Amino acid sequence: MSVQHVAALAKALKENVSKVIIGKEQEIDLVLTAMLSSGHVLLEDVPGTGKTTLAKALAKSLQCAFARVQFTPDLLPADVTGMRVYNQHEGSFSFVKGPAFTNILLADEINRATPRTQSALLECMEEKQITEGGVTYALDKPFVVIATQNPIETQGTFPLPEAQLDRFLMRLSLGYPKGEEAVALMQRFIAAQPLQELAPVATAEDVVQAAEDCRAVRVDVDVMKYMAALVEAARDADKVRLGPSPRALLALMRACQVYAAIHGRDYVIPDDVKALAVPVLAHRIVLRGVNYQTNPEHFVRELLGKVEAPTEVLK
Repeated sequence: MSVQHVAALAKALKENVSKVIIGKEQEIDLVLTAMLSSGHVLLEDVPGTGKTTLAKALAKSLQCAFARVQFTPDLLPADVTGMRVYNQHEGSFSFVKGPAFTNILLADEINRATPRTQSALLECMEEKQITEGGVTYALDKPFVVIATQNPIETQGTFPLPEAQLDRFLMRLSLGYPKGEEAVALMQRFIAAQPLQELAPVATAEDVVQAAEDCRAVRVDVDVMKYMAALVEAARDADKVRLGPSPRALLALMRACQVYAAIHGRDYVIPDDVKALAVPVLAHRIVLRGVNYQTNPEHFVRELLGKVEAPTEVLK
């Protein structure tokens, strides 16, 4: 599979998801970028904006396993990863796999679960494996966690710690439909259920192969220096309490490779970095002061205007 095939796959998936999600082309591009980067997505927005629907539409566009877990305060880690069950007939314990043994895992309202249950996802998100009773089980490829949370409602919730946020490649917000998008939404759903009618357009093997091919996308050393300078600037000690980690830098590079590939290029350009800097870096930053603390996205956008981008890139 070449870059052109990766772009064709992304286009087919995007067109299929767009049959359900209207007017969110850039957000769909970013979710596809995260998936082909073997990363995870945190959809953070108010109720009813289509977070769960987007995850389901992506899952139905692929011939792969899908599982949904509604996170609640009484959810236990074993309810996600699985548990050892005693078999009376055989006189031994056997492992019963949980919903995390899937390809696309929808963690709905993840911040409603306790930190103990949230931490159950740490190993499988980072290492693509689950350890239970001293035995390690590898997860199938692809494995993508799409988690949702409501940033407004705080009663009965447990905010994700920084270590958990760092496991997500991107944090996205869909926002409300505007003008003609709202009208198109009503027209599409007035007499039909597009999500139920959605058919798969690709297989899990297609996604795994495309993800592997994206690693061959060239990243010029000047673009690497630009990414490094951007991440380093985001660790400004006067404004930042916690800056992006080396994991964040590598995540930005991987995401840029995929973003370039789905747009039909076999090389990364500075505009790819600018398009991905906010969704990849902002949720990994904890800022000082009242003005910045509530809006790290604004802080990253300011950095994009200050850090000089290379003008010529090797193609």
